[in-house]
Amino acid sequence: MAKPKYAAIVLSAGRGKRMNSTVPKQYLLLNGKPVLYYSLLAFEKSMVDEIILVTGKEEVSYCQKEIIEKYNIKKVKAIVSGGKERYHSVFCGLQALEKEESTAQYVMIHDGARPFIDDAIIERCAQGVEKYKACVAGMPVKDTIKIADEDLFAVQTPNRSNVWMVQTPQTFERTMIWDAYKTIIAEEQSGKTISVTDDAMVVEKMTDYKVKMILGSYENIKITTPEDLQIAQLFCDKRQY
Repeated sequence: MAKPKYAAIVLSAGRGKRMNSTVPKQYLLLNGKPVLYYSLLAFEKSMVDEIILVTGKEEVSYCQKEIIEKYNIKKVKAIVSGGKERYHSVFCGLQALEKEESTAQYVMIHDGARPFIDDAIIERCAQGVEKYKACVAGMPVKDTIKIADEDLFAVQTPNRSNVWMVQTPQTFERTMIWDAYKTIIAEEQSGKTISVTDDAMVVEKMTDYKVKMILGSYENIKITTPEDLQIAQLFCDKRQY
């Protein structure tokens, strides 16, 4: 049996408002290289066959010259500009796969601001998606979680053993995630209000598939605030990047 083919959509179109920086978080330097570089390198070295990079319109040229060419990332097949919200950017990436006539059967969707994805996580997600068709990396929460009402009074305490913090990559059978995104974009265009925060929500809303949780890593953090960058530096030192 032929080995299944994989594509990775790496999202790098966010503005990073919480970072309090004029430079988007994914382009801040970590050990002298842009944060985005580390995600791309992980997929470059992995079993993934091709990469679609989704970035801001103004950063397409920068990514091509200062990351892809500079660091010889060969698996990137296209760099496309993203949309207003994260799900618009994912849709742009999926459209690019169609335009490139990709033969990938599975798609990994990953935040470019998560530099510590590694081969072990990628392999676990691949094993998961081939069995369940939809899976997301994540980790069990360490803290007790409270659900608050609009007045910030605690109204519910979920069983901590059932609560996970969701990471990326989020991995799906390509046909299924493409159809799910086409459906939700069509609903938006028809005037419906769309509220989704990750790809798993699109699958949950638009299909009958269940999404399997796959073990990620507590180091697979998303760099969002200045404090995250300090933690990332510690992880870089540990991994000798």
